[in-house]
Amino acid sequence: MSGSRVTSQTVRYRERLWVPWWWWPLGLALAALIAKEVTMGVRTLPVWLPYALLGAVAAGVLLWLSRTEVRVVTDGADVELWAGQAHLPMSVVSRSAEIPRTAKSAALGRQLDPAAYVLHRGWVGPLVLVVLDDPDDPTPYWLVSARHPDRVLSALRS
Repeated sequence: MSGSRVTSQTVRYRERLWVPWWWWPLGLALAALIAKEVTMGVRTLPVWLPYALLGAVAAGVLLWLSRTEVRVVTDGADVELWAGQAHLPMSVVSRSAEIPRTAKSAALGRQLDPAAYVLHRGWVGPLVLVVLDDPDDPTPYWLVSARHPDRVLSALRS
């Protein structure tokens, strides 16, 4: 028997940061264009093979880019923010706020602290700012992309 404990977590909010829908036709069209070039250059290959392989590669890349998930979970009385593989208990958070799309470049530009934890996806507009108050952690704050930062913040605060 292992020494790890099994806990039940309740998900308050979950959001997958999918790439925009219009990237799919563009990615598949690019794969088809490259496949057409390959079939014109290598006549010994079956015609369908480059299309199938490059279409699968394009779909795989788009799914890989969409793998990031932001969620808020409760583990008993503890509330945690999960951004990708990193998680943060709310007991070390002093304040949190929404950063709109219009202020995103300022938050990620010259004002950005190099020690901050940033989970940024360029295709997602707003950000969630979570300021830490933990003397043991050198990270001053987290910046996390979220399509619905108001829902993330309400799940964190409730």
